[in-house]
Amino acid sequence: MAQRQTPTGPTQRQQRVAELIRHAIAEVLQRGDVQDPTLSAHVITVPEVRMSPDLKVATAYIMPLGGQNETQVIAALERNKKALRQEVARRVNLKFAPDLRFLRDATFDEADRIDAILRTDKVRRDLDAAKSTDDGSDPQAA
Repeated sequence: MAQRQTPTGPTQRQQRVAELIRHAIAEVLQRGDVQDPTLSAHVITVPEVRMSPDLKVATAYIMPLGGQNETQVIAALERNKKALRQEVARRVNLKFAPDLRFLRDATFDEADRIDAILRTDKVRRDLDAAKSTDDGSDPQAA
């Protein structure tokens, strides 16, 4: 009997539900359906939502425009978690409304880190060496 492998990433259902919830959260924040001065004062991006395997917990990664006042925005989202959950439940047809968690989106930091690595002298030297071998001459032909 063949043993079933466990999936390494999220299932299609998890991804589909996460995308629906991402759109619902973004719509609620854009329309200002949750009354909070901190949330009203910021444009908030929701680049990703990840679902737990049982679809009961949704972790939303958020970033205020310009990355300013992240801690205040996350605190405001946590304060309004119940109202946000109710609004998401109205917009997304699921058996259970998932518990919402909010984390800071670190993908911009990771992109900056990679960009800094690519700008180092060592990488630039390696790229220049690769360009000189790609100038049409075959280094193995000599």
